[in-house]
Amino acid sequence: MASSITSKPFLGAPKPSSFLSSDLQRISFSSLHISIKPRTHKKFQIRAAGSTFGNHFRVTTFGESHGGGVGCIVDGCPPRIPLSEADLQFDLDRRRPGQSRITTPRKETDTCRISSGVSEGVTTGTPIHVFVPNTDQRGHDYNEMSIAYRPSHADATYDMKYGVRAVQGGGRSSARETIGRVAPGAIAKKILKQFSGTEVLAYVSQVHQVVLPHGSVDHDTVTLDQIESNIVRCPNPEYAEKMIAAIDAVRTKGDSIGGVVTCIVRNAPRGLGSPVFDKLEAELAKAVMSLPATKGFEFGSGFAGTFLTGSEHNDEFFTDEHGRIRTRTNRSGGIQGGISNGEIINLRVAFKPTATIGKKQHTVTREKKEIDLIARGRHDPCVVPRAVPMVEAMVALVLVDQLMAQYAQCNLFPINPELQEPLSLNFPKFEPANI
Repeated sequence: MASSITSKPFLGAPKPSSFLSSDLQRISFSSLHISIKPRTHKKFQIRAAGSTFGNHFRVTTFGESHGGGVGCIVDGCPPRIPLSEADLQFDLDRRRPGQSRITTPRKETDTCRISSGVSEGVTTGTPIHVFVPNTDQRGHDYNEMSIAYRPSHADATYDMKYGVRAVQGGGRSSARETIGRVAPGAIAKKILKQFSGTEVLAYVSQVHQVVLPHGSVDHDTVTLDQIESNIVRCPNPEYAEKMIAAIDAVRTKGDSIGGVVTCIVRNAPRGLGSPVFDKLEAELAKAVMSLPATKGFEFGSGFAGTFLTGSEHNDEFFTDEHGRIRTRTNRSGGIQGGISNGEIINLRVAFKPTATIGKKQHTVTREKKEIDLIARGRHDPCVVPRAVPMVEAMVALVLVDQLMAQYAQCNLFPINPELQEPLSLNFPKFEPANI
């Protein structure tokens, strides 16, 4: 079949000369075949799954509460860092269930296994795979919850989003998923400590109506041993006992309460964080607010700072005995303009009462029938004691990711010594590994 193309002049173009025949103006091709390929659309990669965190030090978590196990893959870890399973196990033990009477009675050893990314005791720079098996599942506890939604739990919204969900243990919405955060967080803390002397410590500062008075913990001197000296992880022994009593009171009634975890960072390198959308406090907020049961975040003076005037709130600068620019107060919380200034970073995270409780509550089924539900299973009467290592982990993951970004962008070439200082100032680097 013949194909024909009719030529038309562009707007404003001169008309064809009159001597051109009409045959030339209409060109016919008896053997022309025009092949039009279907338009190919560019493929966009969308990280919509929500299980990967970080840009340079990247962590992907996997697994569910009542599946075969949980864990993570850590990509981007620097090579030649001494690392063993024992380095991760300490923080995993702080997070594990069944560690005291004020936590869930589920019994798990949470013993981790590293199956890649480490050779002869040092990291290789390739992805690190960490796995922790589940050994104490009791799926029959969730028979009622397979048809009815727990109030304030993720049961309903998972169905609304996916149209299906893992019922036993809450699946990915379970705090058991945080094993995949605490393990890489331990790696991040080790890198920060050995590279720049940075310490990340968190503790419980409030349980329900028991509030640790402001200034009762010295952030310059508080130690991990002080925090770990009691089962609620509050470094003040007097208030620790009050917090434990508050948890015990609701635990025996089948109810739950919430609280606040305070986290500090000492010896944070200056210059971490990037304006405008990647401010350090914004990255920290996203990280800790991704933890289960979180409901609030503040750093520095937080909401209390709104009661002050500018002259009362501003942190005045001075030069210390070592010639370093410091601030006399720290209402900024160690971050100004979205960038760390070298002072102690301090932040607070609010956790709601545990949603799954042993008291009768009104709810609806998947078939939209209204019923009363008494949830079974083993759950924390208060999540904050076990949330302490989780908060530390997320803060450490942000800092090591930002440290790698700062090193790549601003320390690749010689720094300006009049305004900048080395990221690893006065701290020893890793000893060369014998490979």
